Formats: sequence, structure tokens, C-alpha cells
Amino acid sequence: MMCHFLRAAGAALLLLAAACRPDQIEHLRESKRIGAEAENWVVKRIMPEDLLRATRWAGDSLTRHADRELLRVLREKLAEGGVAAALPYCRPESFPGVDSVTKTLQASARRLSSKPRNPAALTALTTSDLQPDTARQVARSNAETFFYQRPIIANDALCLRCHGTVGQDLSAADYALIRKQFPQDQATGYALGEPMGVWRLTLQRPGVAEFWTMKTRKIPKRRKLF
Repeated sequence: MMCHFLRAAGAALLLLAAACRPDQIEHLRESKRIGAEAENWVVKRIMPEDLLRATRWAGDSLTRHADRELLRVLREKLAEGGVAAALPYCRPESFPGVDSVTKTLQASARRLSSKPRNPAALTALTTSDLQPDTARQVARSNAETFFYQRPIIANDALCLRCHGTVGQDLSAADYALIRKQFPQDQATGYALGEPMGVWRLTLQRPGVAEFWTMKTRKIPKRRKLF
């Protein structure tokens, strides 16, 4: 009888030990991550205000990336060969990396100004269009199209190498090169911190919705490994 009891107690202890195996404990620890991942796959209703918020996020993301790439490329080209080498590259919307982001967002991006270098970029702008860099204009043009606009500010002295005051920031020889390529140029005389134009984007609803989904996706914290 006692032997039977001991055998039963031993079996119970083995079952208890099995119930607390390390791999099972690890599975329980990972359950929160799995739950968060599962929640990310749940279809969620995106409200109109969410899409407008996502339009601003997407516009900021794309244009800031383009501005950073522009400064990086211009710095390299100016160091290599001055204004003559840099002039063909002052079109960040056409850079492969920027164009790739634009396609992902199903957007079109343009830089426009009331004093453009290229006449194709001419547009009428109001004082409210050229408020400080914190200003944004976001709207829904129709059911499928969203609009984003923000000012372009001469935030870096590098901008003045091509857009500053002739004879001061920009040499007469360099300006002659600019006028040779752009005879109708108006884009000089700017000072540091002055608005030069605007970024203007048109974004399609699927791209905006996808960006909102990615932006609001829950990413679980990874457990530290010791």
C-alpha cells in the first residue's frame, strides 16, 4: 500500500515538473508578443481624421527625407566641382531613393516657388503658404486624393551657394553658369531662414491608409536576454 502511494506521489511530481518545463514558461512569456502581432493583423476601420493625420505624417516623412538627401548630395558635388557640378542635382524629388518613397506612398511631389529657377516650377503663393517651417496644409481633395503642402526654408548656408545674394553668397561667375542653364532664373537674393517656396504633394488614399497602418502598428518590446 505504501509503495503504491509513493509511486503515485512520484508520478504527480513528474507531472508537475513537466507542467513547468522552461520551454512552456518561455511560451507564456512570448504570449504578449504573439497577441500584439495577432492584433496587428486585425482589420481596423480607418476614420477620415486618421487619414488626414497620416497624410501629414507621410508628407513630413517624404519631404524631410528629400531635404536631407539634397543637402548630402549638394555638399558632395560642391566639394567636387563647385556650383557647376552641383547645379544639375538640385532636384531631390527625382533622386532614386526619394522617388522610391514617393511610389510607395502612391504620391506625386513637386517643389514650387513664386521666384523659381526653372519656369516650370512657377506658382502663385500667398503669405500664409510661406509661414515658418512648422506650418502645414493638409486636405482631402476628393474621396481618393489627399493634398499636402509645407514651406521650403533656406535652413542651411549651403542653400545660399546657389540662391543667396549675387556678389556676396554667390559669385558672379557661378551666377553666370546658372543663367546660362536657366535664363529666366529668379531664385536668388535669399537669406538664411527665409522661405523659398513650397513642397506640394498629392497622395492617393491606398498609400495614405497603408502609411497609417504602418505608423500605428504595435511593435512589442523584445525581452532582454541574459
